[in-house]
Amino acid sequence: MLNKTMNKAASDDAKRVARIALEKRSVTLAQLHTNSNGLSTEEAANIRKKTGTNEIASSSQASKLHFLVEAFLTPFTLVLLILATMSLFTNYIFVPQREKDLSTVIIMVVMVLVSGITSFIQNVRTSNAVRSLLKMVSVTTNVRRDGKDQEIPTKDVVVGDIINVSAGDMVPADMKLLSSTDLFCSASSLNGESTPTEKNANFVPTPDKMENYLDYPNILFKGTTIVSGSGRGVVFATGEHTVFGKIAAQIADTEMKETTFDTGIKNISKLLLTMTAIITPLVLVVNGLTKGNWTDALIFAIATAVGLTPEMLPVIVTTNLVRGSLEMSKHQTIVKKMNSIQNFGSADILCTDKTGTLTQGQVILEKHYNLEMRETDRVLKMAYLNSYYQTGMKDLIDQAVIDVADDDLDTSEIQRDYHKIDEIPFDFQRRRMSVVVANSDQKHGEHLLVTKGAAEEMLAVSSQVEIGGQILPLTEERKKQIFKDIDDLNSDGMRVIVLAYKVDPSPVGKFTVDDESDLIVIGFLTFLDPPKESAKNALASLNRDGITVKILTGDNEAVTRAVALKVGLNIDTVYGQKDLIGKSDEELAKIVEECDIFVKLSPEWKTKIIDVLQKNGHTVGYMGDGINDAPAMKQADVSISVDSAVDVAKESADIILLQKDLSVLEHAVRIGRKTLTNTMKYIKITLSSNFGNILSIMVASVFLPFLPMLPLQLLILDLLYGTSCLALPFDSVSEDYLHVPREWATKNMPKFMLYFGPTSSIFDVITFAVLFFVICPALTGGSYASLGPAGQLAFMTIFHTGWFVESLWTQEMVIHALRDERLPLIQQRASSTVMLATFGAAIFGTLLPFSKLAGAMKFVHLNEEFLWIVAGLLVCYLLLTTVVKHFYMKKEKFLI
Repeated sequence: MLNKTMNKAASDDAKRVARIALEKRSVTLAQLHTNSNGLSTEEAANIRKKTGTNEIASSSQASKLHFLVEAFLTPFTLVLLILATMSLFTNYIFVPQREKDLSTVIIMVVMVLVSGITSFIQNVRTSNAVRSLLKMVSVTTNVRRDGKDQEIPTKDVVVGDIINVSAGDMVPADMKLLSSTDLFCSASSLNGESTPTEKNANFVPTPDKMENYLDYPNILFKGTTIVSGSGRGVVFATGEHTVFGKIAAQIADTEMKETTFDTGIKNISKLLLTMTAIITPLVLVVNGLTKGNWTDALIFAIATAVGLTPEMLPVIVTTNLVRGSLEMSKHQTIVKKMNSIQNFGSADILCTDKTGTLTQGQVILEKHYNLEMRETDRVLKMAYLNSYYQTGMKDLIDQAVIDVADDDLDTSEIQRDYHKIDEIPFDFQRRRMSVVVANSDQKHGEHLLVTKGAAEEMLAVSSQVEIGGQILPLTEERKKQIFKDIDDLNSDGMRVIVLAYKVDPSPVGKFTVDDESDLIVIGFLTFLDPPKESAKNALASLNRDGITVKILTGDNEAVTRAVALKVGLNIDTVYGQKDLIGKSDEELAKIVEECDIFVKLSPEWKTKIIDVLQKNGHTVGYMGDGINDAPAMKQADVSISVDSAVDVAKESADIILLQKDLSVLEHAVRIGRKTLTNTMKYIKITLSSNFGNILSIMVASVFLPFLPMLPLQLLILDLLYGTSCLALPFDSVSEDYLHVPREWATKNMPKFMLYFGPTSSIFDVITFAVLFFVICPALTGGSYASLGPAGQLAFMTIFHTGWFVESLWTQEMVIHALRDERLPLIQQRASSTVMLATFGAAIFGTLLPFSKLAGAMKFVHLNEEFLWIVAGLLVCYLLLTTVVKHFYMKKEKFLI
């Protein structure tokens, strides 16, 4: 399907790629105005000016115009614009000249502008923050520039560059191979196929393969991954001109996986919009029937709908994410995908390999034993030949062998005596790799296959052993002794690799996996990767914060147990891949819960375990840095990598640590939880506040002979409250919320609304009664029914002003009452930013009736006695809310 889309969209490119694949290498170099020695820095700079950087436009690189449109086209701003349009007709166009009033429309437009502009600014800040933070993550490419190989930023690659690739690299641009050695490439990002295919610079596509240029053996495409081997090629397309770039433009390759938080936000938005759609007509009908003025009832219903619309929700979510990402950057954590912060805070399981996470990642070759458990130069020499000449997944083990050999042997002589013939790359099924070398000194023409790998896999393809200079059969007794020696070394925390060889295995150029048979076992290589000093404390901190760490490793059980024991992990239960194969879904679901250490896993089984954990209801993070970790990282809810990881792991990651340390991760988790909690505060508090307002308005509409508040006043009330909520992302969070994973769920939202919405309505109703029966009659000289038109107008104005002030203070105080389960302002206090915003908005609203704007807003001065009554009601409200919280928390784990 993808290939058809690609071929249809870029038939000209297909012809061009086919031509490049078929033509001679010298012709390609000539047409690209380059040579095998690469470009100069000046030449590359000139080309970049013409073609642009080697980057693909993504959502994080969207234009400011895109952000502007996105900011104003949210469901809530669209509702406000629709309501503003309706108000324009009912308040201005379809009314007599003397009754025309644009104030309601202006307030709505101001609300749209405040929400939209703030959201726009935050989205731009988000984009800029991501770009600046990603600059701290090094994604480089090995390029031949100025006659020498050097690492440069991948975005600086240009057409004509000569590129070197090896295992773990992501291909930086579309390129034609000039040379290759046992090169295998995975094109799953383009064709969805997980099986690697071999690439060879000396092969050209055959006629039956010309249809699909992803299969061209001498072409590598941007975004594909080098699984093993190495190669050198010339770039013929960069950035959006690559196959990957064109596909990205059509099917949005950078689309983020939807998190549980994203789903929750959508559900909340639907709930609020549904409430608005139901309540607004109800308010219209009740007020139209009870007051007899359908025009006023419609205007009031529109204002009510505005009050129910959480127009600040997108702004607050974005502000929280930006603040969280910037805070994480201060703790050596770079957020690539903003929405992943929410999942980070929800994660209750962290899966990781042990190497470099629990251990120092500094592998040391401790011993190079023969089968008599004595160190010999012969074993070290064999190991050196394998490690030095392999071009595939060279890792810390190979480097450790090379380092020791450089100290103990004359490696320059070895390099002179032997030259490489072929290589059989490592894969995670065989768990071994081989190098074939030719002896050009003492035994001319002799070919030697040297293989190293995991014990079981090595002994399975071996038939002989070398002991005391003699070649002997690999009997069951000798095999048992070898395993016993390995177990003894493993129990000391040593990782053991078995070394074997074979003389004259096959004709030159035809070496395959089949040649790895009838090998002669020569000895062991033992490696030590000591545990990190910080690992034990970091694991204890993560456990205290409710995160279970599970080790998913390809290493064997004994070594993993030894390391896990030293860092304080539970080693009572350990499962290997063989134990999992054939188990039912129910059995696997139980196993992944009871076991924290899984050994000898293939990449596929790492992914499977994460999938089972997710089906069990967990939010799973995975931390990886190797090519074999990429599938598991894509499966996890949040993927974590490190700056030193291979390219494919960094590309797959949502979050990148600048330091591979679990203590760094623990800081980041707490920030994620803080971000999630502050977002939840706005959502839950707004839900309960809106529900309480609905109840109050419905009660008032039924019993009052006039509208409880003018539409304009209702809009000003909503604007002040919404603006003060912009401070919530800067609020502090109780330690209790940081010590436990925060699962996002909407199922308890109705319960929260039913508990705390009516609580505020109680005091609204009391305020109605005090105003209607006490304050207003005292100030106007009689009850509403006994007054004339002028007196009734004064009565209504006092009532509107009084409820406006009380309602504003109640809405601002609900933030303090519901942000924490403890007694507000005494046992728990909001941050200074939130205190300033909420009290500032309440005081500002209280002063409006005493300002020059009072007349325009239909307010009057309030007497001092009423303000004291409001103060008393607020104290009672906070106390009653605390009591209600006590009953609510009896069956709930969290308030927010």
